[in-house]
Amino acid sequence: MKKILVLCTGNSCRSQIAEGYLRYFANNNAEIYSAGIETHGVNPKAIETMKEDGIDISSHTSNNINEYMDIDFDYVITVCDNAKESCPYFPTKAQKFHYNFPDPAKAIGTDEEIKVQFRTVREIIKQYSQDFIKTNI
Repeated sequence: MKKILVLCTGNSCRSQIAEGYLRYFANNNAEIYSAGIETHGVNPKAIETMKEDGIDISSHTSNNINEYMDIDFDYVITVCDNAKESCPYFPTKAQKFHYNFPDPAKAIGTDEEIKVQFRTVREIIKQYSQDFIKTNI
């Protein structure tokens, strides 16, 4: 079974959304993990936004990349430029992918405007995740 790691700066938002969708689209045909260079906790708005689309990530945890050093990943997907540039040496033969998704956690405006930005990023990540699984799993 293929192992996929989604990597972001704080493992709170984009990587959590991607983990949720990759898990959903892989349908138990891959092991999906997410981690950050740091851990910031799972963003409540990410949980809420995913719930709107029928995906429950409320039990996800924010993990540090160091927790996964012993896992031989097949794929590592960085979802922000900072993670790609700041990623410590990761001993793996994994094929690396990168997509710099906008960070909805930095959204500003009214509560509704922020929700719209979260939904927009969610849809971009959803499409990316579906395409990734279709192509690689």
